[in-house]
Amino acid sequence: MSACCSTYGNIAGAHFDEKIAKRDLENYRKNGPGPTARLLRDMLLETGAVDGTLLDVGSGVGALSFELLERGIDRATAVDASSAYLTAAGQEATRRDRLRAIELRHGDFVHVASRIPPATLVTMDRVICCYPTFESLLKEAVGHAERYFAYSYPRDLWHVRAAIAGENGVRRLRGSQFRAFVHPVRQMTHTIDHAGFCLVARRETWQWSADVWVRREHAR
Repeated sequence: MSACCSTYGNIAGAHFDEKIAKRDLENYRKNGPGPTARLLRDMLLETGAVDGTLLDVGSGVGALSFELLERGIDRATAVDASSAYLTAAGQEATRRDRLRAIELRHGDFVHVASRIPPATLVTMDRVICCYPTFESLLKEAVGHAERYFAYSYPRDLWHVRAAIAGENGVRRLRGSQFRAFVHPVRQMTHTIDHAGFCLVARRETWQWSADVWVRREHAR
């Protein structure tokens, strides 16, 4: 595993600690993937995007990776800035007998991306909202996507911004440096479109959007 070598990586690693990783793994084993991971999984299945290799950026306990490995993905690389999350993902890979199918990489993706090969499909589930500057992360992610890119993100609405501001206020009072962000959807969409992708599916909840994009040369 490569070292986590950025300020963001240190902050995220401290926030997503062993306690949170254990909780999230238990929730996944009991209830399955969270709502946005389910949306992305189902949308990718419907669009025929579940084959080849997967790069799961900000993979957490590996829920989306495991779901897609069970449905057609051959191999997965899971990257996360939290060593606790990767430890939990390793435990789940062992339980599922998937250690040969998944590679776990530790680090801030922007800093380790040059050492990670492209994949057929790149996913980011509830990751971009944890990153203070979306441009560098998004450009690296779509640059690694050979065919499909799928991600979820907070909707840019007043009630979502208010909710996240409240959460950040609580973190500030507790002395945590971690913050969540609502990034401008129009600018994110422009970044992905400019990289040569077209949107093929979008679904929304009251707080989240989930998108599936395909490179134009592979669009049907």
